[in-house]
Amino acid sequence: MPVLPGAEPFRHEGGKVGVLLCHGFTGSPQSMRPWADHLAARGLTVSLPLLPGHGTRWQDMQLTGWQDWYAEVDRALRELLDRCEQVFVFGLSMGGALTLRLAAKHGDSISGIVLVNPVNKVHDPLAVALPVVKHFVRSTPGIASDIAKPGSVEVGYDRIPTRAAHSLRRFLQLLDTELPQVTQPLLLLHSPQDHVVRPADSARILARVSSTDVTETLLEQSYHVATLDHDAETIFADSYAFVGRLTESLGREGAASGG
Repeated sequence: MPVLPGAEPFRHEGGKVGVLLCHGFTGSPQSMRPWADHLAARGLTVSLPLLPGHGTRWQDMQLTGWQDWYAEVDRALRELLDRCEQVFVFGLSMGGALTLRLAAKHGDSISGIVLVNPVNKVHDPLAVALPVVKHFVRSTPGIASDIAKPGSVEVGYDRIPTRAAHSLRRFLQLLDTELPQVTQPLLLLHSPQDHVVRPADSARILARVSSTDVTETLLEQSYHVATLDHDAETIFADSYAFVGRLTESLGREGAASGG
């Protein structure tokens, strides 16, 4: 299937500091592209992959699960680690959950992580029935474009495949047990008015990780897809400053690139 316009993966070859960006469940790189462009313009090497089953049609996602999505970001991370001296991982929503697992598994090879409205749990009480429901109901209404900013639209599916939702739920249950293995510096930005992920998810993540260098920022003017919302520039600026604080070479590369 052809990739939806704007949903294409993105790669920029920059300096020795790399950033991997992970998009969300049923979403696409389009939700992260302005963030990626901001980082690339400042001389960083940037990788923004398209997760398997995403960016085409929701039926394609029925054939994928969390292992496929994680394998893709793990592959992209390993490429950056081979290319760069320092690597950071940023994630939105489920991309934040994938970021946390990468951090738990790769340890000190990741210099820091940035999470925007990360998901920790599927709170819908009907989710417990997904193992059975997925055999009878193929999809439910979508969650894309929870954005406060007028005219801003997310390229994502208008339906949620139930098989994929079941896989996501199982992944989040596994990840919750792995959160204490996360030790990297952490910047977490979340929206009090989020109609997709509850604020309790961010609180749970902060309570369970072992990171000691932690910054929490509220995105007061944005909904779930904050990377396309009113607080996007805050996310971009704060994340770049976070990287700059944790790397010695960034200032030299920025000066060399004119950024």
